[in-house]
Amino acid sequence: MTDPKLTHLDEQGQVQMVDVGNKPDTERVAIARGEIHMKPETLDLIRTGDIEKGNVLTIAKVAGINAAKKTAELIPLCHSLQLTHIGLDLELDPSLPGIHITATVKTTAKTGVEMEALTAVSIAALTVYDMTKAVEKTMRIQNIRLVEKHGGMSGDIVNS
Repeated sequence: MTDPKLTHLDEQGQVQMVDVGNKPDTERVAIARGEIHMKPETLDLIRTGDIEKGNVLTIAKVAGINAAKKTAELIPLCHSLQLTHIGLDLELDPSLPGIHITATVKTTAKTGVEMEALTAVSIAALTVYDMTKAVEKTMRIQNIRLVEKHGGMSGDIVNS
């Protein structure tokens, strides 16, 4: 393996946006996951739809999808990408207790969609927090991570 290099720094150590102009367009897929832990009572309120602000899961899903589309506006050195698919799944889990959040993002482009998937999970979790903070302020957003990446020069990556 070659020495790892921070690609967002030029030869003089100055910040740069990576030039991907000479790379071929390939299909790219990234899957990210995270969790938001809460009290069982809060999870029950989400499950029964008794949160005053509205349907927590639907709003969090829409927020995550919007966030994935706006990743380049939020993270300064990300490339703007034409996304071809954004899937967001929020699964209630009484054993946490809390919600598992999974984002799957796809494109055909010169660079990957890992940041878009991670942003979707992060914003979905923050939206759950925002919508339920009136009933619980002790929720914990945890374990946001890339679990799979496919396509591009670095090939497939699968993390457990």
